[in-house]
Amino acid sequence: MKCDQCGGVAVIGMPQHRLHLCAEHFLAWVPRMVERTIRRYQMFTHDECVLVAVSGGKDSLSLWEILIELGYQTEGLYINLGIAHEDYSDVSQRHVEAFAARHGGLPLRIVDVRREYGRGIPDLGKTGRGRRMCSACGLVKRHIMNRVAREGGYAAIATGHNLDDEAAVLLQNTLHWQGSYLRRQAPVLPASHPGLARKVKPLCHLYERETAAYALVKEISFVELECPYSVRATTIFYKELLNRLERHSRGAKQQFYLSFLKAREEGLFAPEPESAPELGECRACGQPTTAGELCAFCRLWQAMEEHDD
Repeated sequence: MKCDQCGGVAVIGMPQHRLHLCAEHFLAWVPRMVERTIRRYQMFTHDECVLVAVSGGKDSLSLWEILIELGYQTEGLYINLGIAHEDYSDVSQRHVEAFAARHGGLPLRIVDVRREYGRGIPDLGKTGRGRRMCSACGLVKRHIMNRVAREGGYAAIATGHNLDDEAAVLLQNTLHWQGSYLRRQAPVLPASHPGLARKVKPLCHLYERETAAYALVKEISFVELECPYSVRATTIFYKELLNRLERHSRGAKQQFYLSFLKAREEGLFAPEPESAPELGECRACGQPTTAGELCAFCRLWQAMEEHDD
């Protein structure tokens, strides 16, 4: 397999683009694709500072690497979830710290959930009530990311969601016709309240295998362990379905997701109803909420305290 640009040995073939690239041209192609995505959706500018949520995995560390190469102002955020199975959280943290050190000591903020809130993510499953583990974990991460972004005055929170991630969530929401989720799914989630941060997904046009290849060719050290609680995650099942479809019809995942975005831009979904509940302020943490006096995050912690009693 030869590189379509120089005739050298190709390290990756991308059927959906009808493109084969060598290491040099692939490492140049990926940042160009990300830059195009950032500009197309007006995610942020070079004058703004972006908070990059890094997990220690290939996608988020590749994103940080790319944004650095493109000259954007970035700072990292790692949330240690307190998952002790195979030292998952601590191993992930070491990869993130090594990445920051390798780049001359990049600004990196670390929030240790157990140290800061008294409990880790594994404790969430011990209450026997409320949200599922992955759902509760997502709630905790979103709360912390928003708090750090608000306190630090960052223009946006950038996450490493790739096209496979977005297509899997889209398939799930479409099968269940989750209208509110479908309306909000986009490369950019605007800040709908002064206390909420803008969220962006610069890798949303890249396949997972492309971000993985970029990390490997770029020699980025990342954690290869999967979160022990993600084994039964429904998104993994939907990814498997989409991968089977992709094998029979190249570019199917890309067409599915990009066609959705196009239809969304053309007004496929009605705007949010005017009667949507107004955001209040949580009396415990001060973050915006529609859940009454306490936000979902604080109610989750309150439930664990009641369980302990």
